[in-house]
Amino acid sequence: MENQSSTKQIYFAGSGSSLFGIYIVNAILTVITLGLYYPWAKAATLRYLYQETELEGSRFTFHGTGKEMFFGFIKAVGIFIALYALLLWAIFTKDPMTLYTAFAVFYVALILLIPIAVHGSMRYRMAKSSWRGIHFGYRGSLNELLKIFVGGFILSIVTLGIYSAWFTMNVRKYVLENVRFGSIKFHYTGTGGDFFVLVLKGYFLTIITLGIYSFWFAKDLFNFYINNLKLEQDERLIELRSTATGGGFFGLIMVNVLIVLFSLGLATPWATVRTLRFVFSNILIEGDLDLNSISQTEKAYSDATGEDVADMMDIGLV
Repeated sequence: MENQSSTKQIYFAGSGSSLFGIYIVNAILTVITLGLYYPWAKAATLRYLYQETELEGSRFTFHGTGKEMFFGFIKAVGIFIALYALLLWAIFTKDPMTLYTAFAVFYVALILLIPIAVHGSMRYRMAKSSWRGIHFGYRGSLNELLKIFVGGFILSIVTLGIYSAWFTMNVRKYVLENVRFGSIKFHYTGTGGDFFVLVLKGYFLTIITLGIYSFWFAKDLFNFYINNLKLEQDERLIELRSTATGGGFFGLIMVNVLIVLFSLGLATPWATVRTLRFVFSNILIEGDLDLNSISQTEKAYSDATGEDVADMMDIGLV
């Protein structure tokens, strides 16, 4: 077995011009098909972003297809149509009790859709992601995630938002620790108490500096998420370390905002590429990670409904 103790890093090799070409084709076909091409557009974008992401000389692969995502898209659209149809029906009945009940069902359903979407999206996205033929996977239970989410949501309301820091960390910990990369496990060590202090400090300093500290707050959040993520291989822990700085975030965000605004959105692909390069260039993998001994352990999964529901609700992967 080779010595694997050196620092490793993921590299993004994509270009804004190549991504722009994909965006233009996607936009034209999505408009022509009245939105029906959207799943194929998303699959094409993800395939490009994955194939331009490299670790130790090998590129990642996204195996999802527009057809799979189309069926998920149709199911997701059906769910939202049903919910809004319920509201319209209640409005037309002109019965106050029926209307109140419909609104309650609508908002409870939206809240419950969040963990359902996260679970489904993680199962699909991980199963369709691979590196050197080794697939990722997600082994979480929807029932367990629902319990964590509903309990955390209620406690956050009862505590006037104070518990939200613990709620966020509990969800993040559960989701990440159920991710697999072949035989490699993930561990997350961030705690609600540390996150609460970090967020409280960030909000306070951002307000008193009239927003200037927001870039350093973004750096603190990024570092917290990355530095608390570990990999486990054969009972060895491999550390992830962030090298991001507040100045780096300032340059990234300000330039991205300016180029997107002045180009009326046309420079979005270049902003995306700049962001991915910044993120990966500031994450170091440190430890005895033996990439040649990773074995395949995950099963195939092709239901993209959760992926599309998460997309419609603008829920990013944890």
